Parts: sequence; structure tokens; C-alpha cells
Amino acid sequence: NLYMPNIITSTAELICNQGSTKSNLTVTSQTFTTIEEKPIATEEDKQANVNILSFGQCKLKPTSGGYLPCVPCLIKWENTAKNTTINEMKILTDESTCNCAIGGKISVTDRGHNENHKVE
Repeated sequence: NLYMPNIITSTAELICNQGSTKSNLTVTSQTFTTIEEKPIATEEDKQANVNILSFGQCKLKPTSGGYLPCVPCLIKWENTAKNTTINEMKILTDESTCNCAIGGKISVTDRGHNENHKVE
């Protein structure tokens, strides 16, 4: 009973294991392949403050006055779809994760749409 990951789109909900709040993905890497009129996310959607906004406060940046604000430093999306690409960019699924250079790990908590689009 293999779990097949689901494609994610713009508005997908993300969490960082070192952040204090959730964030939502904004897809800018491509605009023509959509689900429910929302563009499908790809491995190139990794620009801080463009594709991924702050996760509130960063637990890895404690100060005497509390934690400093999260500024995502996205390295690379991992666990992308193996065989499914758009313009040679691998697409993201609800199993994709992205490491932050500061030390957090970003994962997907909601795929951003209601349809089933499973991929390998």
C-alpha cells in the first residue's frame, strides 16, 4: 500500500520546525500549469519573501528579549516528484521538504487545493 504523494499548488500551507507560525507558499516559478486555477509548485519556488514568507520567530535565534524574526534562507527542495516536471523543473509534493540555512526544516501541511493529483 504505497503512499503516493500529492502535487502541491500556490497557497499550500507550510511549517518550519524552528518557526512559530505557519506560512503559505506563493508559486512564481511557472504560471501555466494549474490545479483549481492555482499554479503548481516547483523546486524553483524557494525565494525568501517571494515564495515563502516568514514563519514568525526563529527558535534558533534566541535573544534576551525573545526570539528574532524568521528570515527564511532556503537551500533546496528535497523529495520532489521523481518523474514529473514542468519546463524541466521538478514539481513539489506534500512530501517535499526544504532545508533552511539557519537550521530549520520546512514541510508541507496542506497541499493548497482539494483535488487528488498523485505522482511518483
